[in-house]
Amino acid sequence: MERWRGVDEIPGSWGRCVLTIGVFDGVHRGHQELIREAVAMGRSLGFPTVLTTFDPHPAEVVRPGSHPALLTSLRRRAELVAELDVDAFLVLPFTPALSNVSAEEFVHDIIVDRLHGAAVVVGENFRFGHRAAGSVDLLRELGPRFGFTTHGIGVVTGDPADAVTLSSTYVRSCVAAGDMRAAADALGRPHRVEGFVVHGDGRGGSELGYPTANLDVVTHSAIPADGIYAGWFVLGTRRSPAAISIGSNPTFSGRERTVEAFVIDEGGNFYGRRVALDFVERLRDTEKFDSVDALISQIDADVELTKTILAVP
Repeated sequence: MERWRGVDEIPGSWGRCVLTIGVFDGVHRGHQELIREAVAMGRSLGFPTVLTTFDPHPAEVVRPGSHPALLTSLRRRAELVAELDVDAFLVLPFTPALSNVSAEEFVHDIIVDRLHGAAVVVGENFRFGHRAAGSVDLLRELGPRFGFTTHGIGVVTGDPADAVTLSSTYVRSCVAAGDMRAAADALGRPHRVEGFVVHGDGRGGSELGYPTANLDVVTHSAIPADGIYAGWFVLGTRRSPAAISIGSNPTFSGRERTVEAFVIDEGGNFYGRRVALDFVERLRDTEKFDSVDALISQIDADVELTKTILAVP
């Protein structure tokens, strides 16, 4: 998959394509269905498929400080999109200047002039352009003039019994509540948090016998609710079971919220490495224990329960 940041990186020889546009935060099951539709259309027409997304999230530019919690880093988003056989991943830097581009200008300058779109596949609720004035209806109106067709895809729902619309907002609410199974059902995979391993207070190894990898997480990441979780520690292509703690370490009167993982049956120095945590299930709330021995006993139980949930021998 080709990756471009900004329209200037689009090859000058680029021909016609099928295009899908959106933030695609999370690349959840609804996004996946839309992307598959675009890829299938591209194959049927004999054109490559281009997915266009934005960085940073448009909300941060339009309403500074309102950046929603991100379900995927841009890097992870590209990885997930590549797995769906998209041919090119275009990131448009969302700047104040871009936010002021009218919907009609966006169609002419981006879709037609730079990408030579033959078909545009978007969600029926897709909005674009200055003050979100553009819609699927506008695309359908402009398409015949500029030589592209427009295909609006309806929203995707989860379990009919739950009557849940699959959206990034819904997934964020699941993550914020610590409901990792519901989040995974909507995403089609466990929710992931990425970051670099940094030095913590060193208490895990020296006092508790459970050394942890402390993460400096990617800015604006969607962090699950405080608690203890069973999950996977991902370093490159290696995946190891982990008991994950999110909170302020109340037993030791901690004040800063941390994300740390005890990597089960895995030694090594992870400092400075970029890693990921895949959250599978919430085990319990964070608690303040009366003694270190009581805390260690509970950690023992957490690790054993993690192994059971992850089916680790």
